[in-house]
Amino acid sequence: MESRIHRAADQSGRERSEITLVAVSKKFSATRILEAYEAGLRDFGENYVQEFAAKRTAVRQLSEAHFHLIGHLQTNKARLASDLFDVIQTVDSSKLLARLNAAAQEIGRTIEVMFEVKLSREQAKTGARPEDLLELLNTARDLQHLKVSGLMTMPPWSDDPEQSRPYFRQLAQLRRQHGLPKLSMGMSGDFEVAIQEGATLIRVGTALFGRRPKPDTTELALLS
Repeated sequence: MESRIHRAADQSGRERSEITLVAVSKKFSATRILEAYEAGLRDFGENYVQEFAAKRTAVRQLSEAHFHLIGHLQTNKARLASDLFDVIQTVDSSKLLARLNAAAQEIGRTIEVMFEVKLSREQAKTGARPEDLLELLNTARDLQHLKVSGLMTMPPWSDDPEQSRPYFRQLAQLRRQHGLPKLSMGMSGDFEVAIQEGATLIRVGTALFGRRPKPDTTELALLS
Protein backbone atom coordinates (compact mmCIF):
# COMPACT_ATOMS: atom_id res chain seq x y z
CA MET A 1 0.00 0.00 0.00
CA GLU A 2 2.68 2.50 1.00
CA SER A 3 4.72 1.76 -2.12
CA ARG A 4 1.67 2.48 -4.29
CA ILE A 5 0.98 5.76 -2.51
CA HIS A 6 4.61 6.85 -2.77
CA ARG A 7 4.75 5.94 -6.46
CA ALA A 8 1.58 7.90 -7.25
CA ALA A 9 2.87 10.89 -5.29
CA ASP A 10 6.21 10.78 -7.09
CA GLN A 11 4.49 10.62 -10.47
CA SER A 12 2.63 13.82 -9.70
CA GLY A 13 5.53 15.67 -8.05
CA ARG A 14 3.98 15.52 -4.58
CA GLU A 15 5.23 14.55 -1.14
CA ARG A 16 3.85 11.52 0.68
CA SER A 17 3.21 13.76 3.69
CA GLU A 18 0.52 15.63 1.70
CA ILE A 19 -1.70 12.53 1.58
CA THR A 20 -3.69 11.06 4.47
CA LEU A 21 -4.67 7.42 4.22
CA VAL A 22 -8.15 6.90 5.69
CA ALA A 23 -8.61 3.20 6.43
CA VAL A 24 -12.24 2.35 5.71
CA SER A 25 -13.17 0.04 8.56
CA LYS A 26 -16.91 -0.24 7.96
CA LYS A 27 -18.25 -3.77 8.54
CA PHE A 28 -15.03 -4.75 10.31
CA SER A 29 -14.76 -5.26 14.04
CA ALA A 30 -13.20 -2.95 16.59
CA THR A 31 -10.45 -5.55 16.93
CA ARG A 32 -9.42 -4.93 13.33
CA ILE A 33 -9.27 -1.19 14.02
CA LEU A 34 -7.05 -1.83 17.05
CA GLU A 35 -4.76 -4.01 14.94
CA ALA A 36 -4.57 -1.37 12.22
CA TYR A 37 -3.75 1.29 14.81
CA GLU A 38 -0.93 -0.86 16.16
CA ALA A 39 0.35 -1.13 12.58
CA GLY A 40 0.56 2.65 12.37
CA LEU A 41 -2.74 3.79 10.86
CA ARG A 42 -4.36 6.80 12.50
CA ASP A 43 -7.36 7.76 10.35
CA PHE A 44 -10.39 5.51 10.00
CA GLY A 45 -13.55 5.86 7.92
CA GLU A 46 -16.99 4.53 8.83
CA ASN A 47 -20.19 4.60 6.79
CA TYR A 48 -22.87 4.01 9.40
CA VAL A 49 -23.38 6.05 12.56
CA GLN A 50 -24.98 3.25 14.56
CA GLU A 51 -22.39 0.67 13.50
CA PHE A 52 -19.57 2.86 14.74
CA ALA A 53 -21.46 3.70 17.93
CA ALA A 54 -21.27 0.00 18.78
CA LYS A 55 -17.48 0.03 18.30
CA ARG A 56 -16.69 3.37 19.92
CA THR A 57 -16.13 2.18 23.49
CA ALA A 58 -13.61 -0.43 22.34
CA VAL A 59 -11.52 2.12 20.41
CA ARG A 60 -11.90 5.11 22.70
CA GLN A 61 -8.42 4.64 24.14
CA LEU A 62 -6.76 5.25 20.74
CA SER A 63 -5.64 8.77 21.60
CA GLU A 64 -4.10 9.59 18.21
CA ALA A 65 -6.90 8.14 16.08
CA HIS A 66 -9.22 10.28 13.99
CA PHE A 67 -12.57 8.88 12.93
CA HIS A 68 -14.25 10.08 9.74
CA LEU A 69 -17.87 9.62 8.76
CA ILE A 70 -17.78 8.91 5.03
CA GLY A 71 -21.32 7.61 4.54
CA HIS A 72 -24.50 9.60 4.03
CA LEU A 73 -25.68 11.32 7.22
CA GLN A 74 -29.37 11.77 7.93
CA THR A 75 -30.22 14.93 9.87
CA ASN A 76 -31.87 12.92 12.65
CA LYS A 77 -28.51 11.31 13.42
CA ALA A 78 -26.55 14.58 13.49
CA ARG A 79 -26.43 14.69 17.30
CA LEU A 80 -24.97 11.21 17.62
CA ALA A 81 -22.56 11.73 14.74
CA SER A 82 -21.28 14.94 16.32
CA ASP A 83 -20.39 13.01 19.44
CA LEU A 84 -18.74 10.09 17.65
CA PHE A 85 -16.72 11.52 14.76
CA ASP A 86 -13.81 13.93 14.41
CA VAL A 87 -14.52 14.61 10.74
CA ILE A 88 -17.81 14.41 8.86
CA GLN A 89 -17.05 14.24 5.15
CA THR A 90 -20.58 14.01 3.77
CA VAL A 91 -22.33 17.29 4.57
CA ASP A 92 -24.60 18.21 1.67
CA SER A 93 -27.21 20.72 2.90
CA SER A 94 -27.66 23.87 4.96
CA LYS A 95 -30.13 22.00 7.17
CA LEU A 96 -27.50 19.41 8.05
CA LEU A 97 -24.93 22.14 8.71
CA ALA A 98 -27.31 23.79 11.19
CA ARG A 99 -28.08 20.50 12.95
CA LEU A 100 -24.40 19.63 13.28
CA ASN A 101 -23.49 23.06 14.57
CA ALA A 102 -26.24 22.96 17.21
CA ALA A 103 -25.16 19.50 18.31
CA ALA A 104 -21.48 20.48 18.44
CA GLN A 105 -22.33 23.55 20.49
CA GLU A 106 -24.35 21.44 22.90
CA ILE A 107 -21.45 19.08 23.58
CA GLY A 108 -18.78 21.78 23.47
CA ARG A 109 -16.88 20.67 20.38
CA THR A 110 -15.72 22.08 17.08
CA ILE A 111 -16.17 19.53 14.29
CA GLU A 112 -14.33 19.41 10.99
CA VAL A 113 -16.71 18.99 8.08
CA MET A 114 -16.34 18.49 4.35
CA PHE A 115 -18.91 18.98 1.62
CA GLU A 116 -19.83 15.93 -0.41
CA VAL A 117 -20.30 16.94 -4.05
CA LYS A 118 -22.36 14.93 -6.50
CA LEU A 119 -20.63 15.05 -9.87
CA SER A 120 -22.29 12.09 -11.58
CA ARG A 121 -25.87 11.59 -12.75
CA GLU A 122 -26.39 8.42 -10.72
CA GLN A 123 -29.68 8.61 -8.84
CA ALA A 124 -28.32 6.62 -5.89
CA LYS A 125 -25.47 9.06 -5.25
CA THR A 126 -25.89 11.74 -2.62
CA GLY A 127 -24.18 15.11 -2.35
CA ALA A 128 -24.57 18.79 -3.03
CA ARG A 129 -24.57 20.17 -6.55
CA PRO A 130 -21.44 22.12 -7.50
CA GLU A 131 -23.54 25.26 -7.94
CA ASP A 132 -24.74 24.99 -4.33
CA LEU A 133 -21.27 25.11 -2.78
CA LEU A 134 -21.09 28.89 -2.47
CA GLU A 135 -24.37 28.99 -0.54
CA LEU A 136 -23.17 26.21 1.77
CA LEU A 137 -19.89 27.99 2.41
CA ASN A 138 -21.68 31.25 3.19
CA THR A 139 -23.97 29.41 5.62
CA ALA A 140 -21.03 27.70 7.32
CA ARG A 141 -19.20 31.00 7.95
CA ASP A 142 -21.79 31.91 10.58
CA LEU A 143 -21.56 28.57 12.39
CA GLN A 144 -18.97 28.79 15.14
CA HIS A 145 -18.72 25.09 15.97
CA LEU A 146 -17.97 23.80 12.48
CA LYS A 147 -14.75 24.05 10.50
CA VAL A 148 -15.12 23.49 6.75
CA SER A 149 -11.92 21.94 5.43
CA GLY A 150 -12.64 20.65 1.94
CA LEU A 151 -14.64 18.61 -0.55
CA MET A 152 -15.24 14.92 -1.15
CA THR A 153 -16.81 12.91 -3.95
CA MET A 154 -17.43 9.38 -5.13
CA PRO A 155 -17.38 8.82 -8.89
CA PRO A 156 -19.34 6.04 -10.60
CA TRP A 157 -17.83 2.63 -10.01
CA SER A 158 -15.66 1.26 -12.81
CA ASP A 159 -13.01 -1.42 -13.31
CA ASP A 160 -10.95 1.23 -15.11
CA PRO A 161 -9.49 3.82 -12.69
CA GLU A 162 -9.06 6.25 -15.58
CA GLN A 163 -12.84 6.58 -15.71
CA SER A 164 -12.64 8.35 -12.33
CA ARG A 165 -10.13 10.95 -13.48
CA PRO A 166 -12.58 13.52 -14.93
CA TYR A 167 -14.56 13.51 -11.66
CA PHE A 168 -11.43 13.92 -9.56
CA ARG A 169 -10.20 16.70 -11.81
CA GLN A 170 -13.52 18.53 -11.54
CA LEU A 171 -13.49 18.28 -7.74
CA ALA A 172 -9.94 19.63 -7.63
CA GLN A 173 -11.04 22.56 -9.75
CA LEU A 174 -13.92 23.26 -7.35
CA ARG A 175 -11.54 23.16 -4.41
CA ARG A 176 -9.31 25.76 -6.05
CA GLN A 177 -12.31 27.88 -6.96
CA HIS A 178 -13.51 28.00 -3.36
CA GLY A 179 -10.11 28.16 -1.68
CA LEU A 180 -10.38 24.99 0.40
CA PRO A 181 -7.36 22.98 1.56
CA LYS A 182 -8.53 19.35 1.46
CA LEU A 183 -9.78 16.89 -1.15
CA SER A 184 -11.17 13.48 -0.17
CA MET A 185 -11.35 11.25 -3.23
CA GLY A 186 -10.13 7.88 -4.39
CA MET A 187 -10.69 4.37 -3.06
CA SER A 188 -8.96 1.00 -3.39
CA GLY A 189 -9.38 0.79 -7.17
CA ASP A 190 -8.56 4.34 -8.17
CA PHE A 191 -6.63 6.10 -5.41
CA GLU A 192 -3.48 6.44 -7.52
CA VAL A 193 -5.41 8.50 -10.06
CA ALA A 194 -6.93 10.52 -7.22
CA ILE A 195 -3.46 11.31 -5.85
CA GLN A 196 -2.31 12.38 -9.29
CA GLU A 197 -5.27 14.76 -9.45
CA GLY A 198 -4.60 16.30 -6.03
CA ALA A 199 -6.28 14.14 -3.37
CA THR A 200 -5.19 14.95 0.17
CA LEU A 201 -7.27 12.13 1.69
CA ILE A 202 -7.79 8.73 0.12
CA ARG A 203 -10.42 6.31 1.47
CA VAL A 204 -9.09 2.75 1.22
CA GLY A 205 -10.84 -0.31 2.62
CA THR A 206 -10.61 -3.49 0.57
CA ALA A 207 -6.93 -3.04 -0.28
CA LEU A 208 -6.17 -2.86 3.45
CA PHE A 209 -8.68 -5.15 5.15
CA GLY A 210 -9.80 -7.45 2.36
CA ARG A 211 -13.35 -8.18 1.23
CA ARG A 212 -16.20 -7.27 3.56
CA PRO A 213 -19.05 -9.62 4.39
CA LYS A 214 -22.26 -8.55 2.69
CA PRO A 215 -24.91 -7.42 5.19
CA ASP A 216 -28.48 -8.53 4.72
CA THR A 217 -31.22 -5.98 4.07
CA THR A 218 -32.38 -6.02 7.69
CA GLU A 219 -28.90 -5.12 8.92
CA LEU A 220 -28.61 -2.29 6.37
CA ALA A 221 -31.92 -0.84 7.59
CA LEU A 222 -30.67 -0.84 11.16
CA LEU A 223 -27.36 0.79 10.26
CA SER A 224 -28.66 3.50 7.92
